[in-house]
Amino acid sequence: MDRLETKSVVMDEAAIERALTRITHEILEHNKGAEGIALVGIVTRGDLLALGLARRIREIEGVEVPVGSLDISFYRDDVALHIAPEVHTTSIPFSVDGRTIVLVDDILYTGRTIRAALDALMDFGRPAAIRLAVLVDRGHRELPVRADYVGKNVPSSSQEHVRLFLDEVDGRSAVEILQASPGERIGSAPLGSDRASGGGEGEGGDQAEGEGGDDASGAAAAPTPVPPSGGEQGGTR
Repeated sequence: MDRLETKSVVMDEAAIERALTRITHEILEHNKGAEGIALVGIVTRGDLLALGLARRIREIEGVEVPVGSLDISFYRDDVALHIAPEVHTTSIPFSVDGRTIVLVDDILYTGRTIRAALDALMDFGRPAAIRLAVLVDRGHRELPVRADYVGKNVPSSSQEHVRLFLDEVDGRSAVEILQASPGERIGSAPLGSDRASGGGEGEGGDQAEGEGGDDASGAAAAPTPVPPSGGEQGGTR
C-alpha cells in the first residue's frame, strides 16, 4: 500500500501536549472551574483527546469529570454514499441534562462532522450548553461552525490532508500535512494508518468537501441511542 507524502509536520508531540494543556486551562477559566462539565469526544481520535483533557482537569482541579465517546457514523449527511460505513461504539454513561458538554474533536474542517455530532448528542438529552474544543482548525468551513477552544490554526489547501497521529493508536504523536492524491477523499486517518493511503478515511474528522447535502432517500436509518439509566430526557427541545 502506498504511503502519503508528508509535506510538513505542524505539531510534534510536545506541541500537542502544550496545546491540550492550554485548552484545559481555557475550559476551566471559561467555566469558572470544573463543576457541571462533561467531556464527549468524537471517535476515532477526539475520544482519546477527551481522555487527555479529563486527566489534565483532574491534575489541576482535583476533580474527575465525566467522559464519553460519540460515534456519528449514522448521523452524517453523506451516510447514503457509504454502503457499509465503519461503525464504532458510543458510550455516554452519564446524563447530559443540565451539564455543560465540551465536545472534543481532532481536526475541524468543513463543520459537517460537528453538525452530525450535535444531532447525535441531543438524542441523549438537553445539555445546559455545548462547547467545542478542537486540536486543529484547518479552515474550509461549509457550515456556520466555530470552535470555542482551538489548539492551533493550520492554513491548508483543500487538496491536502491534515491529520493527527496519536501514540496510543499510531505509535507516534504528531499533526502532519500530507498531499492527497487526485480525487482522493479528504478526511481523518484510519486507526493505526501510519500515513498509509487507501480507504477508511473520515470516520473521525470532518467529512470531505462536496459530499454534503441532505441524505438521499434509502439511507440507513440512525440507530436510537440508549440514554443512561435513571437519566431524564428533560423538557421540550
